[in-house]
Amino acid sequence: MTPTLSRDAAMVLGLAGTALPFARTRADEVERWLRVLRLHGDVAGSLQSVGIGEAALQRPHKPVSSPGLAREPSDSDAVDLVTERAGHIAAEHGAASVSSTDVLRAVMDVYGEDFERVLDSYGTDRAELLERLDRAAAAPPRD
Repeated sequence: MTPTLSRDAAMVLGLAGTALPFARTRADEVERWLRVLRLHGDVAGSLQSVGIGEAALQRPHKPVSSPGLAREPSDSDAVDLVTERAGHIAAEHGAASVSSTDVLRAVMDVYGEDFERVLDSYGTDRAELLERLDRAAAAPPRD
C-alpha cells in the first residue's frame, strides 16, 4: 500500500511546484525546496537548528534575479521525482503517510551533490542534518 501525503507534505510539494519553475539552476531549485521545508512540517525545526535560514553564508552561484540568466534545461519534473521518492522512503519505514521529513530525505536523494553544495553554503552538511532529523524523530512528542 502506498502511503498517502500528510497535510504538511502536500503543502510543501504544492508550494515547491509553484516555486521551482522560476529556478535557474539545480542549486536554485534546492534553495527553493529548503525555503519551503524550513517553514512547514516536522522538518522545519531540524533545518533551522543547522542554520538553514533566509540567506546562505556564501553564494556559489548567481542569484536567481540576475538579469540575462537562462534556465538550465531540465529533463524531468523534480516535484514528481521527489514525491515518488518520498513515498518509497515512507513505505520503507512503514509509515501510513508521507511526512515533510520524507520529502526532505527525497530532495537529498534526487539532488545529490547539488544538495550537498547548497548545504555547504549554509555551513552545514548532510551528516549533521541527518543527525538532527534522527534526533528529532527519536524525541518524545510534545503535548
